Amino acid sequence: MTRTTRLAALAVGTALLAAACSSPSSSDSKPQPAPPAAASSSSVAQPAADAATAFKKIAAAVPSATGSTPVTADNDPNHLLGRPGQYTSKITFGESRIKPADTQGLEPGDVQLGGAIETFASNTEAQARATYIQAATKALPTLTEYDYVHGIHLIRVSHYLTPTQAEEYKTAAGKLP
Repeated sequence: MTRTTRLAALAVGTALLAAACSSPSSSDSKPQPAPPAAASSSSVAQPAADAATAFKKIAAAVPSATGSTPVTADNDPNHLLGRPGQYTSKITFGESRIKPADTQGLEPGDVQLGGAIETFASNTEAQARATYIQAATKALPTLTEYDYVHGIHLIRVSHYLTPTQAEEYKTAAGKLP
């Protein structure tokens, strides 16, 4: 390869890289992920910065929320934990007001057994996940659920609860930092 050919290849590669990194056109409707925030002393993990801590605070306000099971990369049925733009931690929990007869045949960890809390790096990512779930379940009544976003947390609650009962989770979520 001659020096001129290498320089031409480098120029083309640089142009392609610049085009790939440029901001999307106004006609591009896909949301772009926010760049990671720079580490600083103010970005140190706050209370309730993970799903397990958020669940403890919510369960203190909603005593019928029972037991929590952490979701790991090995047991995540959605295969989203830690993936770009997806939840950074997740727990599932039970709800003592849901009748066992209503949940026969459900798998452990299913949101309809009680709920789940998913924690994201940003509120935008939590909102995007809630929007996706609502759109995906809209035509499937057996999969519908209550979804409440507060900050970086998405609180997902079983449709087997009444709207008044589910509202307790929304209120409790509003008390998260």
